[in-house]
Amino acid sequence: MSTDPGPFDLDTAWRLDEQVSIRPERFGALLYHFGTRRLSFLKSPALLTVVRSLAEHPTARAACAGAGVGPPELPRYRAALAALAASRMIQPRSL
Repeated sequence: MSTDPGPFDLDTAWRLDEQVSIRPERFGALLYHFGTRRLSFLKSPALLTVVRSLAEHPTARAACAGAGVGPPELPRYRAALAALAASRMIQPRSL
């Protein structure tokens, strides 16, 4: 079984899953999915800002830009968002 979250489309609209609760922490945040009973760690305050703002932006790329994530950092954020999508913490949404 692969642990690679696979490709993540930054140009798609995303949102936090309705069953996910966020607990902000100094290091970023803890996310808990009540449906899957999974816990995820966001290891930076900027990633927390991106995740919280996904529903307010037309794409994940726009949410990253809105949080001040520059092009050199984008691959790291894409990987983090891919892992959150794979664990069902975030879901695609229709515009």
